[in-house]
Amino acid sequence: MLAQSHFFSKSFDLIPPPSPVLRSPTCSLHLSPSPSRSSRFSFLSSSTGVVPISRCWISPIMASNPKRQALNEEFPTEMSVTELDRFADVGNALADASGEVIRKYFRKKFDIVDKDDMSPVTVADQMAEEAMVSIIFQNFPNHAIYGEEKGWRCKEESADYVWVLDPIDGTKSFITGKPVFGTLITLLYKGKPILGLIDQPILKERWIGMSGRNTKLNGEEISTRSCLKLSQAYLYTTSPHLFSEEAGKAFARVRDKVKMPLYGCDCYAYALLASGFVDLVIESGLKPYDFLALVPVIEGAGGTITDWNGNSLLWKASSSAVARSFNVVAAGDPDIHHQALESLEWQ
Repeated sequence: MLAQSHFFSKSFDLIPPPSPVLRSPTCSLHLSPSPSRSSRFSFLSSSTGVVPISRCWISPIMASNPKRQALNEEFPTEMSVTELDRFADVGNALADASGEVIRKYFRKKFDIVDKDDMSPVTVADQMAEEAMVSIIFQNFPNHAIYGEEKGWRCKEESADYVWVLDPIDGTKSFITGKPVFGTLITLLYKGKPILGLIDQPILKERWIGMSGRNTKLNGEEISTRSCLKLSQAYLYTTSPHLFSEEAGKAFARVRDKVKMPLYGCDCYAYALLASGFVDLVIESGLKPYDFLALVPVIEGAGGTITDWNGNSLLWKASSSAVARSFNVVAAGDPDIHHQALESLEWQ
Protein backbone atom coordinates (compact mmCIF):
# COMPACT_ATOMS: atom_id res chain seq x y z
CA MET A 1 0.00 0.00 0.00
CA LEU A 2 1.32 3.44 -0.86
CA ALA A 3 2.01 5.83 1.96
CA GLN A 4 -0.14 8.95 2.24
CA SER A 5 2.93 11.12 1.62
CA HIS A 6 3.14 9.81 -1.94
CA PHE A 7 -0.13 11.48 -2.91
CA PHE A 8 -0.19 15.09 -4.07
CA SER A 9 -3.31 16.63 -2.56
CA LYS A 10 -3.69 19.82 -4.60
CA SER A 11 -6.63 19.56 -7.01
CA PHE A 12 -6.95 20.91 -10.53
CA ASP A 13 -10.24 21.08 -12.40
CA LEU A 14 -10.12 19.21 -15.67
CA ILE A 15 -12.79 19.20 -18.34
CA PRO A 16 -14.08 15.65 -18.77
CA PRO A 17 -14.20 13.84 -22.10
CA PRO A 18 -17.63 13.44 -23.70
CA SER A 19 -17.42 9.74 -24.52
CA PRO A 20 -18.70 7.20 -21.97
CA VAL A 21 -15.82 4.92 -23.05
CA LEU A 22 -13.48 7.14 -21.03
CA ARG A 23 -15.38 6.80 -17.77
CA SER A 24 -15.09 4.15 -15.15
CA PRO A 25 -18.15 2.66 -13.44
CA THR A 26 -16.17 2.30 -10.21
CA CYS A 27 -15.10 5.87 -9.61
CA SER A 28 -14.24 7.30 -6.24
CA LEU A 29 -13.96 10.87 -4.99
CA HIS A 30 -11.30 9.99 -2.43
CA LEU A 31 -7.71 11.11 -2.86
CA SER A 32 -6.31 8.89 -0.13
CA PRO A 33 -5.24 5.37 -1.06
CA SER A 34 -6.99 2.13 -0.16
CA PRO A 35 -5.32 -1.26 0.19
CA SER A 36 -6.29 -2.37 -3.32
CA ARG A 37 -3.81 -2.03 -6.16
CA SER A 38 -6.35 -0.13 -8.26
CA SER A 39 -6.42 2.66 -5.67
CA ARG A 40 -3.58 4.33 -7.54
CA PHE A 41 -6.30 5.83 -9.73
CA SER A 42 -8.68 8.47 -8.37
CA PHE A 43 -11.21 10.88 -9.80
CA LEU A 44 -11.90 14.60 -9.62
CA SER A 45 -15.37 16.05 -9.55
CA SER A 46 -16.36 19.05 -11.63
CA SER A 47 -19.52 20.86 -12.57
CA THR A 48 -19.78 18.87 -15.78
CA GLY A 49 -18.75 15.37 -14.71
CA VAL A 50 -15.71 13.36 -13.70
CA VAL A 51 -12.45 12.48 -15.36
CA PRO A 52 -9.87 9.95 -14.13
CA ILE A 53 -6.85 11.58 -12.50
CA SER A 54 -3.86 9.93 -10.87
CA ARG A 55 -2.28 11.72 -7.92
CA CYS A 56 0.59 9.55 -6.87
CA TRP A 57 3.17 10.28 -9.56
CA ILE A 58 3.79 13.96 -8.76
CA SER A 59 6.85 14.95 -6.74
CA PRO A 60 7.02 18.63 -5.68
CA ILE A 61 10.79 18.74 -5.11
CA MET A 62 14.00 17.38 -6.53
CA ALA A 63 15.82 14.78 -4.47
CA SER A 64 19.53 15.10 -3.78
CA ASN A 65 20.74 12.37 -6.12
CA PRO A 66 23.85 13.90 -7.79
CA LYS A 67 23.18 12.02 -11.03
CA ARG A 68 19.90 13.93 -11.39
CA GLN A 69 20.85 17.44 -10.35
CA ALA A 70 21.34 18.55 -13.96
CA LEU A 71 17.60 18.28 -14.50
CA ASN A 72 17.06 21.45 -12.49
CA GLU A 73 18.95 23.38 -15.14
CA GLU A 74 16.53 22.11 -17.80
CA PHE A 75 13.35 23.30 -16.10
CA PRO A 76 11.72 26.06 -18.21
CA THR A 77 12.00 29.15 -16.01
CA GLU A 78 8.92 30.74 -17.57
CA MET A 79 6.78 27.77 -16.50
CA SER A 80 5.37 27.63 -12.97
CA VAL A 81 5.37 24.53 -10.80
CA THR A 82 1.57 24.69 -10.78
CA GLU A 83 1.48 24.56 -14.58
CA LEU A 84 3.69 21.48 -14.66
CA ASP A 85 1.51 19.82 -12.03
CA ARG A 86 -1.57 20.47 -14.15
CA PHE A 87 0.15 19.03 -17.22
CA ALA A 88 0.98 15.93 -15.17
CA ASP A 89 -2.64 15.61 -14.06
CA VAL A 90 -3.81 15.71 -17.66
CA GLY A 91 -1.09 13.27 -18.66
CA ASN A 92 -2.32 10.82 -16.04
CA ALA A 93 -5.89 11.31 -17.27
CA LEU A 94 -4.75 10.47 -20.80
CA ALA A 95 -3.10 7.27 -19.60
CA ASP A 96 -6.22 6.32 -17.63
CA ALA A 97 -8.43 6.85 -20.68
CA SER A 98 -6.11 5.00 -23.04
CA GLY A 99 -5.83 2.11 -20.61
CA GLU A 100 -9.62 1.78 -20.37
CA VAL A 101 -9.76 1.26 -24.13
CA ILE A 102 -6.75 -1.04 -24.42
CA ARG A 103 -7.86 -3.42 -21.65
CA LYS A 104 -11.12 -4.06 -23.51
CA TYR A 105 -9.24 -5.40 -26.53
CA PHE A 106 -6.26 -7.17 -24.98
CA ARG A 107 -6.26 -10.89 -25.86
CA LYS A 108 -9.54 -10.49 -27.73
CA LYS A 109 -10.28 -11.05 -31.42
CA PHE A 110 -10.09 -7.96 -33.63
CA ASP A 111 -9.04 -6.97 -37.12
CA ILE A 112 -5.40 -6.09 -37.80
CA VAL A 113 -4.51 -3.72 -40.64
CA ASP A 114 -1.04 -3.18 -42.07
CA LYS A 115 -0.05 0.45 -42.64
CA ASP A 116 1.99 1.65 -45.60
CA ASP A 117 5.23 0.80 -43.79
CA MET A 118 3.80 -2.70 -43.06
CA SER A 119 3.56 -2.03 -39.33
CA PRO A 120 0.29 -3.28 -37.83
CA VAL A 121 -2.49 -1.10 -36.43
CA THR A 122 -5.63 -2.15 -34.57
CA VAL A 123 -8.89 -0.60 -33.48
CA ALA A 124 -7.39 -0.39 -30.00
CA ASP A 125 -4.58 1.88 -31.28
CA GLN A 126 -7.06 4.13 -33.03
CA MET A 127 -9.66 4.37 -30.25
CA ALA A 128 -7.04 4.88 -27.55
CA GLU A 129 -5.55 7.80 -29.47
CA GLU A 130 -8.99 9.37 -29.99
CA ALA A 131 -9.73 9.01 -26.28
CA MET A 132 -6.58 10.94 -25.40
CA VAL A 133 -7.10 13.59 -28.09
CA SER A 134 -10.56 14.36 -26.70
CA ILE A 135 -9.18 15.09 -23.24
CA ILE A 136 -6.32 17.26 -24.49
CA PHE A 137 -8.46 19.49 -26.69
CA GLN A 138 -11.04 20.04 -23.95
CA ASN A 139 -8.43 20.98 -21.37
CA PHE A 140 -5.86 22.70 -23.59
CA PRO A 141 -7.58 23.83 -26.80
CA ASN A 142 -4.51 25.88 -27.80
CA HIS A 143 -2.13 22.94 -27.55
CA ALA A 144 -1.20 20.89 -30.61
CA ILE A 145 -1.17 17.10 -30.88
CA TYR A 146 0.99 14.76 -32.90
CA GLY A 147 -0.25 11.19 -32.72
CA GLU A 148 1.18 8.08 -34.31
CA GLU A 149 -2.12 7.23 -35.97
CA LYS A 150 -3.37 10.64 -37.20
CA GLY A 151 -0.30 12.87 -37.18
CA TRP A 152 -0.58 16.65 -36.63
CA ARG A 153 -3.77 18.05 -35.14
CA CYS A 154 -3.87 21.80 -34.74
CA LYS A 155 -5.34 24.65 -36.76
CA GLU A 156 -1.97 26.41 -36.50
CA GLU A 157 1.15 25.26 -38.32
CA SER A 158 3.17 25.17 -35.09
CA ALA A 159 2.71 25.52 -31.32
CA ASP A 160 4.85 25.94 -28.22
CA TYR A 161 3.08 23.04 -26.50
CA VAL A 162 2.68 19.78 -28.42
CA TRP A 163 1.43 16.47 -27.03
CA VAL A 164 3.06 13.51 -28.78
CA LEU A 165 1.09 10.28 -28.43
CA ASP A 166 1.79 6.64 -29.13
CA PRO A 167 -1.31 4.79 -27.90
CA ILE A 168 0.29 1.34 -28.19
CA ASP A 169 4.05 1.22 -28.52
CA GLY A 170 4.68 -2.42 -29.32
CA THR A 171 1.58 -3.30 -31.30
CA LYS A 172 3.11 -6.65 -32.29
CA SER A 173 3.40 -7.55 -28.60
CA PHE A 174 -0.18 -6.37 -28.04
CA ILE A 175 -1.67 -8.46 -30.84
CA THR A 176 0.25 -11.55 -29.69
CA GLY A 177 -0.95 -11.16 -26.11
CA LYS A 178 2.37 -10.20 -24.50
CA PRO A 179 2.03 -7.36 -21.92
CA VAL A 180 5.30 -5.54 -22.59
CA PHE A 181 3.78 -2.88 -24.84
CA GLY A 182 2.92 0.53 -23.43
CA THR A 183 1.19 3.84 -23.98
CA LEU A 184 3.70 6.66 -24.48
CA ILE A 185 2.63 10.24 -23.70
CA THR A 186 4.89 13.26 -24.10
CA LEU A 187 4.42 16.99 -23.70
CA LEU A 188 6.90 19.05 -25.69
CA TYR A 189 7.61 22.67 -24.85
CA LYS A 190 9.37 24.42 -27.72
CA GLY A 191 10.57 21.04 -28.97
CA LYS A 192 11.86 19.75 -25.63
CA PRO A 193 10.12 16.90 -23.75
CA ILE A 194 9.17 18.28 -20.32
CA LEU A 195 6.74 15.49 -19.37
CA GLY A 196 6.86 11.81 -20.25
CA LEU A 197 4.72 8.83 -19.26
CA ILE A 198 5.16 5.12 -19.93
CA ASP A 199 1.94 3.32 -19.01
CA GLN A 200 1.51 -0.46 -19.04
CA PRO A 201 -2.28 -0.79 -18.68
CA ILE A 202 -2.42 -4.56 -18.19
CA LEU A 203 0.15 -4.73 -15.41
CA LYS A 204 -1.06 -1.32 -14.17
CA GLU A 205 2.41 0.14 -13.96
CA ARG A 206 3.04 3.78 -14.74
CA TRP A 207 6.32 5.65 -14.95
CA ILE A 208 6.23 9.45 -15.03
CA GLY A 209 9.13 11.80 -15.57
CA MET A 210 9.04 15.61 -15.44
CA SER A 211 11.63 18.33 -15.90
CA GLY A 212 13.37 19.04 -12.60
CA ARG A 213 11.87 16.07 -10.73
CA ASN A 214 12.73 12.50 -9.94
CA THR A 215 11.00 9.80 -11.94
CA LYS A 216 8.33 7.79 -10.15
CA LEU A 217 6.81 4.37 -10.68
CA ASN A 218 3.35 4.15 -9.13
CA GLY A 219 4.24 6.84 -6.62
CA GLU A 220 7.65 5.52 -5.60
CA GLU A 221 10.87 7.26 -6.66
CA ILE A 222 13.10 5.06 -8.77
CA SER A 223 16.71 5.16 -9.91
CA THR A 224 18.92 3.50 -12.47
CA ARG A 225 21.71 1.27 -11.21
CA SER A 226 25.47 1.58 -11.48
CA CYS A 227 27.30 -0.59 -13.98
CA LEU A 228 30.90 0.37 -14.67
CA LYS A 229 31.83 -2.08 -17.42
CA LEU A 230 30.12 -3.09 -20.63
CA SER A 231 31.06 -6.70 -19.85
CA GLN A 232 28.76 -6.55 -16.82
CA ALA A 233 25.78 -5.03 -18.63
CA TYR A 234 22.38 -6.50 -19.42
CA LEU A 235 21.33 -5.23 -22.85
CA TYR A 236 17.85 -5.11 -24.36
CA THR A 237 16.61 -4.48 -27.88
CA THR A 238 13.16 -5.24 -29.27
CA SER A 239 14.38 -7.45 -32.13
CA PRO A 240 17.66 -7.91 -34.02
CA HIS A 241 15.58 -8.24 -37.20
CA LEU A 242 14.58 -4.55 -37.04
CA PHE A 243 18.09 -3.26 -37.77
CA SER A 244 19.34 -2.31 -41.20
CA GLU A 245 22.51 -4.08 -42.35
CA GLU A 246 24.86 -1.30 -41.22
CA ALA A 247 22.96 -0.63 -37.99
CA GLY A 248 22.97 -4.36 -37.29
CA LYS A 249 26.75 -4.47 -37.57
CA ALA A 250 27.06 -1.54 -35.16
CA PHE A 251 24.67 -3.17 -32.70
CA ALA A 252 26.63 -6.44 -32.90
CA ARG A 253 29.80 -4.63 -31.81
CA VAL A 254 28.05 -3.79 -28.53
CA ARG A 255 26.12 -7.04 -28.23
CA ASP A 256 29.33 -9.07 -28.36
CA LYS A 257 30.78 -7.17 -25.38
CA VAL A 258 27.87 -7.24 -22.90
CA LYS A 259 27.15 -9.83 -20.25
CA MET A 260 23.73 -10.74 -21.63
CA PRO A 261 21.78 -9.55 -24.72
CA LEU A 262 18.00 -9.84 -24.32
CA TYR A 263 15.15 -9.28 -26.76
CA GLY A 264 11.48 -8.42 -27.08
CA CYS A 265 10.43 -5.73 -24.61
CA ASP A 266 9.48 -2.67 -26.73
CA CYS A 267 9.16 0.46 -24.55
CA TYR A 268 9.01 -1.71 -21.43
CA ALA A 269 12.77 -2.25 -21.68
CA TYR A 270 13.35 1.47 -21.11
CA ALA A 271 11.03 1.38 -18.11
CA LEU A 272 13.03 -1.50 -16.67
CA LEU A 273 16.22 0.50 -17.24
CA ALA A 274 14.78 3.49 -15.38
CA SER A 275 13.82 1.15 -12.52
CA GLY A 276 17.35 -0.23 -12.21
CA PHE A 277 16.86 -3.74 -13.63
CA VAL A 278 18.51 -3.28 -17.05
CA ASP A 279 21.72 -1.45 -17.94
CA LEU A 280 21.45 -0.68 -21.64
CA VAL A 281 18.86 -0.44 -24.42
CA ILE A 282 19.88 0.05 -28.06
CA GLU A 283 17.44 0.38 -30.94
CA SER A 284 17.37 1.69 -34.50
CA GLY A 285 14.70 3.27 -36.68
CA LEU A 286 12.55 4.73 -33.89
CA LYS A 287 10.09 7.51 -34.69
CA PRO A 288 9.72 10.54 -32.38
CA TYR A 289 6.54 9.16 -30.83
CA ASP A 290 8.51 5.99 -29.97
CA PHE A 291 11.15 7.68 -27.82
CA LEU A 292 10.26 11.24 -26.73
CA ALA A 293 8.31 10.09 -23.66
CA LEU A 294 11.30 8.01 -22.61
CA VAL A 295 13.59 11.04 -22.24
CA PRO A 296 12.11 12.60 -19.04
CA VAL A 297 11.55 9.14 -17.53
CA ILE A 298 15.13 7.93 -18.01
CA GLU A 299 16.85 11.24 -17.24
CA GLY A 300 14.72 11.73 -14.12
CA ALA A 301 15.91 8.33 -12.88
CA GLY A 302 19.56 9.25 -13.38
CA GLY A 303 20.07 7.62 -16.78
CA THR A 304 21.17 8.91 -20.17
CA ILE A 305 19.38 8.62 -23.51
CA THR A 306 20.76 9.98 -26.80
CA ASP A 307 21.17 9.08 -30.45
CA TRP A 308 24.09 6.87 -31.51
CA ASN A 309 26.35 9.92 -31.84
CA GLY A 310 25.61 11.12 -28.31
CA ASN A 311 23.27 13.93 -29.38
CA SER A 312 20.18 14.88 -27.39
CA LEU A 313 16.89 13.50 -28.68
CA LEU A 314 14.86 16.52 -29.75
CA TRP A 315 12.15 16.91 -32.36
CA LYS A 316 10.32 20.07 -33.38
CA ALA A 317 6.78 18.96 -34.18
CA SER A 318 4.76 21.00 -36.67
CA SER A 319 2.26 20.55 -39.48
CA SER A 320 5.13 20.08 -41.93
CA ALA A 321 7.49 18.09 -39.71
CA VAL A 322 8.48 14.63 -40.91
CA ALA A 323 8.58 11.90 -38.29
CA ARG A 324 11.99 10.65 -39.38
CA SER A 325 13.79 7.68 -37.88
CA PHE A 326 16.31 7.93 -35.03
CA ASN A 327 18.85 5.51 -33.60
CA VAL A 328 18.57 5.44 -29.81
CA VAL A 329 20.86 4.31 -27.00
CA ALA A 330 19.82 4.50 -23.36
CA ALA A 331 21.99 3.62 -20.37
CA GLY A 332 21.54 3.64 -16.63
CA ASP A 333 25.16 4.54 -15.94
CA PRO A 334 27.11 7.29 -17.79
CA ASP A 335 30.18 5.03 -18.07
CA ILE A 336 28.17 2.36 -19.86
CA HIS A 337 26.64 4.97 -22.15
CA HIS A 338 30.10 6.23 -23.12
CA GLN A 339 31.40 2.70 -23.72
CA ALA A 340 28.36 1.83 -25.83
CA LEU A 341 28.83 4.88 -28.05
CA GLU A 342 32.49 4.02 -28.54
CA SER A 343 31.62 0.44 -29.47
CA LEU A 344 28.84 1.43 -31.89
CA GLU A 345 31.38 3.44 -33.92
CA TRP A 346 28.49 5.19 -35.64
CA GLN A 347 29.27 8.04 -38.02
